[in-house]
Amino acid sequence: MADEPLVLGIETSCDETGVGIVRGTTLLADAVATSVEEHGRFGGVVPEIASRAHLEAMVPTVQRALDQAGIKASDLDGIAVTAGPGLAGALLVGVSAAKAYAYALDKPLYGVNHLASHICVDQLEHGRLPEPTMALLVSGGHSSLLLTSDITSDVRSLGSTIDDAAGEAFDKVARVLGLGFPGGPVIDRYAAEGDPAAIRFPRGLSGPRDPAYDFSFSGLKTAVARWIEARRRAGEEVPVRDVAASFQEAVTDVLTRKAVRACLDQGVEHLMIGGGVAANSRLRAMAQERCERAGIELRVPRMKLCTDNGAMVAALGSEMVWRNRRPSAFDLSADSSLPVTETHVPAAPVSHDELHRMSE
Repeated sequence: MADEPLVLGIETSCDETGVGIVRGTTLLADAVATSVEEHGRFGGVVPEIASRAHLEAMVPTVQRALDQAGIKASDLDGIAVTAGPGLAGALLVGVSAAKAYAYALDKPLYGVNHLASHICVDQLEHGRLPEPTMALLVSGGHSSLLLTSDITSDVRSLGSTIDDAAGEAFDKVARVLGLGFPGGPVIDRYAAEGDPAAIRFPRGLSGPRDPAYDFSFSGLKTAVARWIEARRRAGEEVPVRDVAASFQEAVTDVLTRKAVRACLDQGVEHLMIGGGVAANSRLRAMAQERCERAGIELRVPRMKLCTDNGAMVAALGSEMVWRNRRPSAFDLSADSSLPVTETHVPAAPVSHDELHRMSE
């Protein structure tokens, strides 16, 4: 274990300031500072508030992670940071901090992809990823089916959300029901006491001519809102728990059905589920049932590792060092739309002529 890369990871793509420390595939520290309560009264994340919160939380959160791991910053083998995708201002705070730490400590810098990090974090729970692995990533901003044969260099997108992501739909339905923000955890709690078969809500993009691996939750969100409005106009009570359970059932049905289909179509025997919505209890249960029937091994990290955190960034950074991937340059910049196929942002290779000039 002592020979494995010791990497600190910084995650600031949204409203969580996450700092993790990983040695190889072993988690040593996972420190998180959240600004979720500050966003709650607005019904969603406010980018400017998130950026300010990252600025205030960064240094103490890094120190807390170092203390948890029982190491000094000089012991590190590298610094990894989420370079994208995410909120531009929030990403900039993390990237700037990572560059400062890497420069001051004379350590290599790795700007990594947020989505690839969500896949790689499973290595901290279940060991190194089988190659290939199918990944279903579901969060507030993404619902994606990804196929990877090498988490550091080969991630291919099979399908994604064409409108509202699953997590976004949870937030919007919770708002219509008056349950607050964030919507995922509260919908899950109310659904546990409701009837998932009470209302048959639509399953988007599930027809025979629809894209096999893409997702659409905008129509579902609208259908739920209209159903609730119709009940209220009629002066009838809205059965909140049944609505929550029926909505949740529609989302998880689509997600798991498409994920299992992708595994069978591609001949992949391992399915990993990650992202904030992977903490949903019904999604986990339905995925387990369907994977067992299809002969697919399911890998889902524990709930704390599903939401945004620095541990996932450190895990991917450690893998980059272990596989000898080229570090990023110190002119690394945040990219709010970084494609998942770019698992990290390496420095441009130095040409022979440049090396010659540098040696003169």
